Amino acid sequence: MENMSGNPVSAPTPAEETTRSNFIWDAIEEDLKEGRYTEVHTRFPPEPNGYMHIGHCKALIMDFLTAEKHGDKCNLRFDDTNPAKEDTEFVEAIKRDIHWLGFHWTGGLYYASDYYDKCYEIAEDWIRRGLAYVDELSKEEMREYRGTLTEPGKNSPWRDRPWEESLDLFRRMRDGEFAEGTKTLRAKIDMTSPNVVMRDPALYRILYKEHWRTGNKWCIYPMYDFAHPIGDALEGVTHSLCSLEYEIHRPLYDWVVEHAQNMLPGHPRQIEFARLNITQTVMSKRYLRQLVEGGYVSGWDDPRMPTLSAMRRRGYTPQAIRSFVDQIGMSKADSTVDFAFLEHCVRDDLGEKAPRVMAVLRPLKVTLTNWPEDRVEEIELENHPAHPEMGTRKVTFGREIYVEQEDFMENPPKKYFRLFPGNEVRLKGAYIIRCDECVKDAEGNVVELKCSVDLSSQSGTPGADRKVKGTLHWIGAKDAIPFEARLYEPLLQEELPEESEGEDAGDKVLDKKDFISRLAPDSLTVLHGFMEPLGKEAEVGDTFQFLRNGYFCKDPDSTDALPVFNRTVGLKDSFAKIKNS
Repeated sequence: MENMSGNPVSAPTPAEETTRSNFIWDAIEEDLKEGRYTEVHTRFPPEPNGYMHIGHCKALIMDFLTAEKHGDKCNLRFDDTNPAKEDTEFVEAIKRDIHWLGFHWTGGLYYASDYYDKCYEIAEDWIRRGLAYVDELSKEEMREYRGTLTEPGKNSPWRDRPWEESLDLFRRMRDGEFAEGTKTLRAKIDMTSPNVVMRDPALYRILYKEHWRTGNKWCIYPMYDFAHPIGDALEGVTHSLCSLEYEIHRPLYDWVVEHAQNMLPGHPRQIEFARLNITQTVMSKRYLRQLVEGGYVSGWDDPRMPTLSAMRRRGYTPQAIRSFVDQIGMSKADSTVDFAFLEHCVRDDLGEKAPRVMAVLRPLKVTLTNWPEDRVEEIELENHPAHPEMGTRKVTFGREIYVEQEDFMENPPKKYFRLFPGNEVRLKGAYIIRCDECVKDAEGNVVELKCSVDLSSQSGTPGADRKVKGTLHWIGAKDAIPFEARLYEPLLQEELPEESEGEDAGDKVLDKKDFISRLAPDSLTVLHGFMEPLGKEAEVGDTFQFLRNGYFCKDPDSTDALPVFNRTVGLKDSFAKIKNS
């Protein structure tokens, strides 16, 4: 596995997993014990109509870990049943993300389009057996005939047409004789069923779109609820794990498999679990596509996006994401996880592995008036205070340095222990300095501090243990490297209404104007500061803790002249405070 610069990075292995038992694994163990299945074979079925986001990780990790736990197989099968929105770019991105998380499709790589011929064969068989018919209701009429949650539906006037007529019409649909929306193949189940999904669901629709794999071979495409169980059964999947919005679809899943059993080799079981919802996070590819196509973000991997490629670019680690999913656990009850908990998991992982460096985001020049102009010292600093095996580095200390603007106040409040006229602070790993004077520009802004150094106070030397209350990070002007820092906040000012990713997800969708109005105007802040020379030497994807500023990852936009670093996460752990309060 590789990072963004192509260098190998470690990934979690099955032995490292701490995933606790859950109701899904308990059900599978019972199936094995009772002899309903002799092996465990799962699948992960993403639709290639966008990049994978953090909301997909719960299903992805559960599918692959379940197979790993039993030493069996997990397939990757792309649900490419809607050619209007699918692209090979998304296929390759999904593959990269799965590998980045440390998983491999040990059961094989498949596509729903691999089974178009079999789906068509089953559809014709059902027409002959009186289990399907060609309907001519419009979309609006079909919705009207469908009924409501409290009122039964009513039969289409085309429901009882002779099977020979339906078969002829279906073949002519395949041959391209009819316009989109004029004819649909529907299963003949029960229009009075209390489950609206079972009220003669659509199996095929006419769609004149070239498919990225099958070209123009087809102008009719199977619906997900029809193609998905067929694909599972053909691939030998034993347990089809899916999110909770498909619970109502489970009777149809079983109906499809049962009535096609004479043409399928297996009978998989569907088990549902609650989706992953996170506060202030966009969880719909419909909305994410709007952000990308509308230019509100720089692309699918913009670090403000919740996609895995964006999180990788921002500096999130696969270990942190897997830990996050592990700790929230599996349940059947919908809930929403605070975004602060995801940040907590990222911070917890990076805290142990990210080297420490100094960087000043909003520089304020400091001149040390009693330091000789030609005197330069090298100061040795540890790369990680808890891991001496990570070694040390040297930084240059001279007459001119930079500190953070926020580390100086001319008229500070009580208990402010940083720089102000007459106060002393220690510079990290170096000397104690006292602020003597502040220099202002014509508008009254402080542009420079004049400070004096206690030359006997260098850290680590005899007699240098004099205590002061404040310690600041700093950058020596002699070897300071200009860099760009990008600071990110959540994209949303408020939560969006929940919506599913399924075919019936349109009822709760906001219009574009309403959605865009909820975007936070300050989700990205760009700063230009100075950092240690290590910033120029680092490779894209390398992550550091900038002392007192947070964790930062080097971005692909970096150049030799200007390194760019994304703030992965701040140092303040709001979730830990909530948890311990």
